[in-house]
Amino acid sequence: MHDIGGPVGFELAAALPDRVMTLTVLNTLVEVEHFKRPWSMEPFARRGVGEAYLRTLTKPAFRVLMRLQGIADMTAVTAAELDSYVDLLRGDDGGRAFLKVMRGFERTAEKQRLYEGVLRDGRYPVQIVWGADDPALKLAVHGEQARRAAGLDQIHTVPAKHFLQEDQAPAVAQRIAALASG
Repeated sequence: MHDIGGPVGFELAAALPDRVMTLTVLNTLVEVEHFKRPWSMEPFARRGVGEAYLRTLTKPAFRVLMRLQGIADMTAVTAAELDSYVDLLRGDDGGRAFLKVMRGFERTAEKQRLYEGVLRDGRYPVQIVWGADDPALKLAVHGEQARRAAGLDQIHTVPAKHFLQEDQAPAVAQRIAALASG
């Protein structure tokens, strides 16, 4: 589960725990009650601003944003792969679904308890894999929150920023495979 997909994944795991084999948390939110959006997320949360930002976001500008916030090793992904993010964010609906997700996750104590419960469920193994250099969801803050919530002794780090699955795909895949086969 990664980024804003974390809350979505927690909801699915809570609703269908028997369908979960393992759970790998990648740079996402657990302690949501007091979560403050990083600057890179904030425009999407504002009505009108999010729509304008998404509509006017160019692919070259998005690549710069990814260089700043998302990916440490820009040779790990091609420009075309990064450009596809913009198309995915906008989707067939001009970005309405993406903005709904960005605005819709609840930052309540109840949701935080749900997410923490998913991490401590005990029916499936859990691990935390974090991009050590994430400027948005910092290892020392958000990674530690996830580790504590899961009751784990360690966080597996990789030399990456926020999009560690692109930045360090082999290392992330290896961690997931190790957990699944363990």
